[in-house]
Amino acid sequence: MQVRRLSFAHQNLQEIPFINILRQTDSLEELDLSYNCLDENLSQLGELKKLTTLILDGNCFTSHVKFAYMPRVITLWINKNKITNLPTFVAEIAKSFPQIRILSMMNNEAAPSYFNGGSLQDYIDYRHYVISQIPTLKVLDDKEVMLEERMEAERIYRPKRSKGTSRNKGHKQNVSDVYNA
Repeated sequence: MQVRRLSFAHQNLQEIPFINILRQTDSLEELDLSYNCLDENLSQLGELKKLTTLILDGNCFTSHVKFAYMPRVITLWINKNKITNLPTFVAEIAKSFPQIRILSMMNNEAAPSYFNGGSLQDYIDYRHYVISQIPTLKVLDDKEVMLEERMEAERIYRPKRSKGTSRNKGHKQNVSDVYNA
């Protein structure tokens, strides 16, 4: 029997049940590990050749979580975890999930909003940064990425060229630099 969806949500798991999950390497499309006590390396999930959706809400994953290269994953929900370092986390997402379209990371310190003490400007900056680093993204958190927002994100976080060919990726440009470019 081929299993397309598998849920281990709300099981109070301390470890990922890789033995049960990896039995479905050729058929599993959606894996839900939400609301457990997980914080470990997820690189073994790279064996799931058809996985398109990974749900990790309500665990203990940090900015330094390691994912396998999973080119088919288009949806990642990692809300309500312990992600604090946005550049580190976003770099891992961009590297591991090159086709990602939907990313939700609400209720993490690195994703400021009114709900966790962030200002509107913090939220806008967060969205611009993530959108600029993950060009395939269509939805961030609960909001669609609009063309105007993507253009603004790329304008603000566009890598600046310095003398030679080095780039300062991910650094926000000063407003005066943007208008004088």
